[in-house]
Amino acid sequence: MKKAQYHELNSNSLQLHIHPLISFILGAAMATACILLYISANPGSNPSAGSNPNPLELSANWTGSSKPDSVDQGVTGEIKEEAASTGQGPNTTSEFITTSPAPQAYDPYKELVGVLKKAANEDNTVILTQINEAFAKPGSLLDLFLESFHAGENIERLLSHLVMVTMDQNAYDRCKSLHPHCYFMRTEGVYYNNEKTFMSKDYLDMMWGRNKFQLTILELGFNFLFTDVDVLWFRDPFRHISLAAHLAISSDVFLGDPDSVSNFPNGGFLYAKSCNKTIEFYRFWQEGRERFAGHNEQEVFNAIKSEAVSQMKVLFQFLDTAYCGGFCQLSKDLNKICTLHANCCVGLGNKIHDLRGALDDWKNFTTKSYDERRWGNFHWRVPGICIH
Repeated sequence: MKKAQYHELNSNSLQLHIHPLISFILGAAMATACILLYISANPGSNPSAGSNPNPLELSANWTGSSKPDSVDQGVTGEIKEEAASTGQGPNTTSEFITTSPAPQAYDPYKELVGVLKKAANEDNTVILTQINEAFAKPGSLLDLFLESFHAGENIERLLSHLVMVTMDQNAYDRCKSLHPHCYFMRTEGVYYNNEKTFMSKDYLDMMWGRNKFQLTILELGFNFLFTDVDVLWFRDPFRHISLAAHLAISSDVFLGDPDSVSNFPNGGFLYAKSCNKTIEFYRFWQEGRERFAGHNEQEVFNAIKSEAVSQMKVLFQFLDTAYCGGFCQLSKDLNKICTLHANCCVGLGNKIHDLRGALDDWKNFTTKSYDERRWGNFHWRVPGICIH
């Protein structure tokens, strides 16, 4: 009896030890099965593959996109390569935006402003002239124009502030071969490469286009001294331009008073100051093309000058022909002359002939001594074709 009870106690004791072991084994097996099931369902979460990307971070990358695969074919190709090299996951949405710079707005005046800035002096002033193929050919007006700067009294330095506005490709190419500051003013459907007959439709379009271009220069914040290419330069004309004037313009006929609107202006040589008053006047001037149809810009200026002074309070200066003269009213004192314009002269060949003679006269004058120049009573050789 005692022996049977002993075996029964041992059996019960064994069962008490086995039951916890079985429970532990079964629990471990179930945990292992759950882990294996999770790994098979989520292969990318294998701990051996590196740190897991945050699921919230991944979803943030595709915010607003129902098809991340389509994005993956685009910008994310670069991001994947970066991630492979750094061992990091995809970047956030903010980093996607910075990889694509915002498009720049088109600026139609970018090239022009660049040329003007390079040529402008410390006061933001440039010298402008305008040429086409006919004027730019070797032996034509451009050569005489540039030669006068070299023959003049200490005015070669002014060439660094000169911008040549070209009307066609050949004129532009010639300019680039001679000068650093060239701008090609392109016109749609209009060709200005040859000489235009005075007061023809093409001539009027060219003159009014030039006037509108001058307005653009003012609106861009640059002062300018415009000179026709049929003007010879001998001395610095800026010395005779009033700082108070909104616009200083040369005269075909000067009557003695620089403030008088009775003077007869010539738009082939003028200084304009970039300010609200001058810009307002230029716009008023442009409107005059419709008011006075069939007239050029110089004739319209003559028609509106009194109105501009009395109503708009524009300050004009009419330049004395003793300093800024021309063929219309010839300055006879070579000790004073700064510029000489081939105005009152029609025909390219006629202008070239008489300007060539005037430039030779100037060169002859400058070879003389101070006393000879002062008292030698030098004059232009007249008559020419136009010069008298």
